[in-house]
Amino acid sequence: MKQTSTAFIFALLSFLTYSQESINARLLDSLSNIPIPHATISLNDKSGVITNENGDFLLYLNKKPSKKDSIKISCLGYETKQLAVKNFNDSIILLSQKTIELKEILISSKHYTPEEIIEQVRLNLDNNYSKSNLKSKLFYRASYFTNIKKNDVKVKKTTIPEFNQGFIDSVLTAMPKKSDDYTEILANIYGKPGIKDAQKLDIIKASHLYDKSNEVTFEAYEDKFNKIIKKHVKRDSYFKIKSGWFGTKEEMDSTFYDTLENDKKEQTDAMIDAQKKKEKERKEDFLKYRKYSISHLQGYSFIFEDTELNFLEKPNRYAFVLEDYSFLNDNFVYKISFKPKRKEDYSGIIYVNIDDFAIVRLDYNNVKPLKNFKLLGLSYKLYLKKGTLIYVKNDSSKYTLQYADKEEGSTFGIKRPLKIIEKNKHTKGRRKQNELSTDIHFELSSIEKNELVVFENEMISESEFDAFKEKPKVTPVYLPDYDPEFWEGYNVIEPNQAIKDFKSID
Repeated sequence: MKQTSTAFIFALLSFLTYSQESINARLLDSLSNIPIPHATISLNDKSGVITNENGDFLLYLNKKPSKKDSIKISCLGYETKQLAVKNFNDSIILLSQKTIELKEILISSKHYTPEEIIEQVRLNLDNNYSKSNLKSKLFYRASYFTNIKKNDVKVKKTTIPEFNQGFIDSVLTAMPKKSDDYTEILANIYGKPGIKDAQKLDIIKASHLYDKSNEVTFEAYEDKFNKIIKKHVKRDSYFKIKSGWFGTKEEMDSTFYDTLENDKKEQTDAMIDAQKKKEKERKEDFLKYRKYSISHLQGYSFIFEDTELNFLEKPNRYAFVLEDYSFLNDNFVYKISFKPKRKEDYSGIIYVNIDDFAIVRLDYNNVKPLKNFKLLGLSYKLYLKKGTLIYVKNDSSKYTLQYADKEEGSTFGIKRPLKIIEKNKHTKGRRKQNELSTDIHFELSSIEKNELVVFENEMISESEFDAFKEKPKVTPVYLPDYDPEFWEGYNVIEPNQAIKDFKSID
């Protein structure tokens, strides 16, 4: 009995040890020591991970490695490297740039002009890329960064004592100037990639890393504003809001006063229940919202009609240049740059497989602001949109999306006078009751980055797609600080340093 128990404990410890074994390293260029992002690390030519922007990767092993197990490291323009998993202990892996002999290329390639290559890509589009139903295992990360660059409010006139310059300044000072927010999802997605109404999402695990204290700050000041307004504004009042040349009229809802009585239990309970219902509805939308976010990222590609990346659909609007040749997964690729001749929005680099004219990688960025709105003190500019798309060939000899990222940057501003006048038609004498006159100067900049890596693809039938039922009530785990153990045992995109350093303010 004792011997059996000892054997069981030994087996259990052995299992735990090997189930958590992993390979963790950083890829660097052997000449420049610059990190290599977007490199593919596959285990035994099957599932694997992709390096992040710093060249880091973490690959978990689901069994004890044998002498036959190996990892394959491949990246555009670099020599493919194969390393044995057993006894692997390198923290830095150097990749050498691939040297290409022009004679090798000429053997397998005709002398095409860049325009002819692009035309061949377009003609082979339907044959090269899969648009069938798939079951894909993926990891998705959405990062949001906001920065309040200016938030000045100058009180010129006020008849409400509490709404003085000191109070306004204290509110503005208490508001956080910077905010970071990260959502991460490991999931299986079913259906036709990039078509939002033809996909179903099965979330395996999800996290939401952000600072909840920001929400508390806003809620507290909203409550403070409400109490001041209830104290000074009459039940039948309405507001005239003037800003610049325009004015609006807002009626005062009498139900606003229903909670004025001193903390009646039933009213308090009703307010709490209403807030809980609102929060519940928001959480239940998490799966639907993120499914559409993933579909949008998949669909932001040259393989779809009416895409913003329209260099295939409207090639006459772009200038193409054959810059060089490169090497990826034992295949030669053309390196072609493109830029708009006139009004189009994007430039970039296209990497095209010489053998089948499939685009295996696209790097793009905007050449001008995509939106630039200014009117009467309001402004909005979408000044940045750039990204990368990487496609790989699957077992059916069709190309499917392996990696996508998209980064957008925008600014929003308000610089105009704002006057709020309370009027009441049921009072004797002057209808004007109170007035708050201010000058507002507000500027906000934001960056949104979405990343997607697909680990596995499996063809499924229409009946298999129909049979899968979503679980809409899944919610992410809230993380106030970065938790290195949250994704332990799961293969994901390694977090960058900003995520690792994230901590909520106490």
